[in-house]
Amino acid sequence: MATAASPRVFKNFINGEWVESRSGKAYENRNPANTDELVGIFVASGSEDVNAAVDAATEAYKSWRLVPAPKRAEILYRAAELLLQHKEEFSSDMTREMGKVLAETRGDVQEAIDMTYYMAGEGRRLFGQTTPSELPNKFAMSARQSIGVCGMITPWNFPMAIPSWKMMPALVSGNTVVLKPAEDTPLSSYHLVQILMEAGLPNGVVNLVSGDGPNAGAPLAGHKDVPVVSFTGSTAVGRIIAEMCAPDFKHCSLEMGGKNIIIVMDDANLELAVDGAIWGGFGTTGQRCTAASRVAVHKSVYGEFVSRFVARAKKLRVGDGLDATIDMGPCINEQQLKTVMSYVEIGKAEGAKLLTGGNRLTSGAYAKGWFHEPTVFGDVAANMRIAQEEIFGPVVSVIPVDNFEHAIEVANGVPYGLSASIYTRNVNLAFAAMRDLYTGIVYVNAPTIGAETHLPFGGTKQTGNGHREAAIAAIDFFTEWKTMYIDYSDKLQRAQIDNAE
Repeated sequence: MATAASPRVFKNFINGEWVESRSGKAYENRNPANTDELVGIFVASGSEDVNAAVDAATEAYKSWRLVPAPKRAEILYRAAELLLQHKEEFSSDMTREMGKVLAETRGDVQEAIDMTYYMAGEGRRLFGQTTPSELPNKFAMSARQSIGVCGMITPWNFPMAIPSWKMMPALVSGNTVVLKPAEDTPLSSYHLVQILMEAGLPNGVVNLVSGDGPNAGAPLAGHKDVPVVSFTGSTAVGRIIAEMCAPDFKHCSLEMGGKNIIIVMDDANLELAVDGAIWGGFGTTGQRCTAASRVAVHKSVYGEFVSRFVARAKKLRVGDGLDATIDMGPCINEQQLKTVMSYVEIGKAEGAKLLTGGNRLTSGAYAKGWFHEPTVFGDVAANMRIAQEEIFGPVVSVIPVDNFEHAIEVANGVPYGLSASIYTRNVNLAFAAMRDLYTGIVYVNAPTIGAETHLPFGGTKQTGNGHREAAIAAIDFFTEWKTMYIDYSDKLQRAQIDNAE
């Protein structure tokens, strides 16, 4: 008699071993497109597990920091090669646990590959400076130094790309890591950690504890032996983490919310702008911090743009992301779906015009998933809640604007400042927008999503606390500068005093 296979149980990874949580508790990870499908069972960690992981990382740091950076980088290079080999397998698993369509999960894994290759290259480029001294027979230089154990708390929407943004620069810089992935999407982080170990990373250099924010994330952020905390998630949680880090003056990087905008000017290529608004608004089911949840359209082309945009949104095919014909997957979980539905009701109550969508999808193939229609509101006022607050779902607000100046005012008039875009054929307006949009990222004739790994990623205002991820900016966060003066004059020389004559 055939029996169903037992679900796979995933343990914590501490000091090179897969271990149970101290509590013995575990939780289920289910496919948001079909909750009947159990992706796996993951242990639920608490402060004891975090303590064990931090202890392992602290001990490993003693030797890892002394490994020459080019040798650390060689391990990352091997990891990138292995990720490339497993790309299709990891992409499929990510769609099963996160829901976004397979083309997007392939992009997510590719971003991890790109970041790992990039940071492997930095192993021979952790440059400092040399500079002339103001005194004779004296040499001056600076160098980067590692910091210690880095606590990393990552979100569910990019479950392999974002952990790689944090882990790879930290590792090549000589730090050790304790990773707490989002409880909705831990499998992708498990794959990433497994690959690093296969590539030859020493035991204890990377550790993983699964679980929720209050029980696993908070003890990690507040741990006395974790001098560096990197968090990506909501602004509300980011504020709590900042407060936890402040008493010990920890390095704290916060990458949080966004309320991003696409500006469509009267001279724009409208079909291109519609393409960008569809991809920016409904890619990843709108569950990106860079999602284009607002579109500000010049009044002279507003009607035509809206007509084309709504027609395209209605044609989007919603369903299981493993189906190659599907354009948009489910929301990540029931709570996120309820949030989206509540904002649809808020938009209606505020007087915005519901142009398409607005409903949960429940019949047939949708019955066992967290699906919502692509939704467009028109005639939205810039001060409405749906145009001010991050929804993190497939809801786009279209706002009519009078001119370029009005568009910039609308764009900057939100609490966030992550990404913005303008569609125009006027080079003067394009450069003025790049100057005047107060965001960390600006696109011209492209949507608000599509960041590349070799440029800084992050935002202004309540989007973050001034740090940036990716590129050299990430190395800046995960290292400290050390300045060194070597005096070979064989006498006392006093800077700013003895050179005054």
